[in-house]
Amino acid sequence: MKMKLKHFLPHFVPRFRPEADIFSIALCVAAAAVIIVTGSGSSIGRMDEFESGKVADRDIIAGHSVSYLDEEATRLRLDTIEKQIPAVYQLSADVSFQVLDSWNTFCDFTDTLVNRTPNAARLAVDAEYPADFSNITLDIYFSTPERTSFRKHGEILLEKILSRGIFSPHRDELTQYNGEIVELLSLTETGWRKDYISRSDIITAAGTNEQLTGIVKTMDAPNIFKAIAADLVKPFVRDNAFFSFSETQMRLFEAREQSPPVIRTIDKGKKIIRKGFVITEAEIKELNAYNYSTPGRDPRNIIGIVFLVILFYILFIIMRGKIILGRELSNNERYLLTTITGLYIIGSVLLRNLSPQFEGFPVSLAVPTSLLIMLLAVFMGTRPALVMALTLPLGTYLAGAFDFSSYIIALVSGATASTVLHKTESRMGIIKAGLIIAVANCIAVIIVLLIQGAGFNEYPAMLFWAALNGIISGMLTLGFLPPLEHALNAVTPFRLLELSDLNAPILRKLFTAAPGTYSHSLMVANLAEQACQDIGANALLARVGAYYHDIGKIANPDYFVENQGDHNRHDDIAPRLSATVIRSHVKLGVEKAHSLGLPKDVVAIIGEHHGNSIISWFYNKAAEQEEMVNSEDFSYPGNPPRSKESAVVMLADITEAAVRTLSKPTAGKMEKFIQQLFEAKVDHGQLAESELSFRDLETIKKAFVRVLAGYYHSRIEYPKQKEKEDEQSRG
Repeated sequence: MKMKLKHFLPHFVPRFRPEADIFSIALCVAAAAVIIVTGSGSSIGRMDEFESGKVADRDIIAGHSVSYLDEEATRLRLDTIEKQIPAVYQLSADVSFQVLDSWNTFCDFTDTLVNRTPNAARLAVDAEYPADFSNITLDIYFSTPERTSFRKHGEILLEKILSRGIFSPHRDELTQYNGEIVELLSLTETGWRKDYISRSDIITAAGTNEQLTGIVKTMDAPNIFKAIAADLVKPFVRDNAFFSFSETQMRLFEAREQSPPVIRTIDKGKKIIRKGFVITEAEIKELNAYNYSTPGRDPRNIIGIVFLVILFYILFIIMRGKIILGRELSNNERYLLTTITGLYIIGSVLLRNLSPQFEGFPVSLAVPTSLLIMLLAVFMGTRPALVMALTLPLGTYLAGAFDFSSYIIALVSGATASTVLHKTESRMGIIKAGLIIAVANCIAVIIVLLIQGAGFNEYPAMLFWAALNGIISGMLTLGFLPPLEHALNAVTPFRLLELSDLNAPILRKLFTAAPGTYSHSLMVANLAEQACQDIGANALLARVGAYYHDIGKIANPDYFVENQGDHNRHDDIAPRLSATVIRSHVKLGVEKAHSLGLPKDVVAIIGEHHGNSIISWFYNKAAEQEEMVNSEDFSYPGNPPRSKESAVVMLADITEAAVRTLSKPTAGKMEKFIQQLFEAKVDHGQLAESELSFRDLETIKKAFVRVLAGYYHSRIEYPKQKEKEDEQSRG
């Protein structure tokens, strides 16, 4: 596992380069400081300057949105809710049982008096139940022959009146709770049942006569019972519905829990205090809420922001690896990437927090996202630009500078900018790219407005700014390119186009001083450009590198065979000196390239176009003359090519020079000859670091044959054609 990580991590995480990474860390620290300061700073000043009833001497504008709890409004809401909660009463089964038991006891007692005279029976009842019954009721009760059925009818009557509840009103519940209804809980076989009863319909012990009379009328009972039922049963009726404080408080608690607190919102950009107006109590309340709700006062907020920036930096380091970008970044590219990232996030945060008037307006329309992404696309390529187009808006969104609308617009703008410059080689193409981005911005704005359900009156202004953002980004990209190209000494299509001008002073000088080398360079450029197009490499870079690869020969042009006439100057000097002169053109070319300020990739081609191969002609000649010959004295001072373009120029250089030696070159001869040249370079390790595959070499060989076949004016006999002609001649 350790070995796997050891081999995996170098591809995933780029090497640490102190000079570039310290700059990145410094910008991350600056970004954290800006986010913390702008996010936590308050523009209120001294709170004692503002009092209710005074005229405000300045405006206070909310720099960020604030939500706060309105305690007074919440209290009033809860009071209102409590007034709507009904008092809860609970039927007592024990009381109901006791009432029925008392009735049955009365019936049993009267049954024992049945043999006495009516007067004696009445006196006995008065003694046991003093003042509960009238004499008329007792006389009727003892005199009726149907008295034995009264027990059952009395039970039914009592059960019905008790099931409705005989309420005993609490002294507070009539005023503290709902004044219209009460809740009655009664235990049934299936559980507790809730009934809501109007306060006008509740029954008290003092008002049971009317209820008893009404129930009796609906009963199937003797008329004589109905006549005395109310007076007969009423003494046994007792309160059985009692106020339940715990259940009522439970209802209140549930109501409070379900009732959300009153949250007030102060939108960003709102004028909390207006200059020249009298300050009200409501404004003081908002001002206090805004002052105490200012972000960043909580140390946890600051810690969170610091960790967020650290996370950004870690992701930034990971994104610079080969897995994400496909290659290791140079120091200049790290500086550019870090600067753009820092400026984007810091600028967006400042614009958002220091400009409250942007509330309701997507900040990303004022941020040139497409400008920065197009610069990355030009200097670093489409892939790194697309990666940053996806990550920069997300990082800014997490930093709090973008809302969702701004994030969507910036994402669309950046993604479009990363792709519209693909293979663009003219500066006018940047202007066209700006127009395309403007259209993409407008589409993104329309989508955002539709999602928000915005009114049609909001469309014109938003679309205007969206289009303007894209157009200005294109124009600014065009303006920033030249100084950045020279400051970073970067290889861009536009810089390469300038360098490909054959009227450049150095190329004119090469033409004058070494016409053979100049012609050779043009041919090498044609070969390299075609081959790079076929394998998907940077054809323009290869062409420019080929133009300049031999500028070191300007110093001693007569020592190179393409510039010589009938006399070879190497015949007059020793092989070791000849090798020194030949070798020097690489070093002189690199020095000349640096003095001209050529991009590093072009300089690399100049220094690598011979690799570290041996100048075999003079090495062999010296070996014939000397006993001990060091091969390093006859080797070129450069490194083997490290890019596809540099390797292709090397192959084109050796191919163009070698094919000149062929007599009556045919396609078949050239193909075999070029194959031998390629194999020799592979065997000597000159292509080991170039990332060229065998398939690429085959494609390059075919491209060289195709270009050279068109260059030579003599008729080329292709192998298949020659075989066909031979068959015809034999036939």
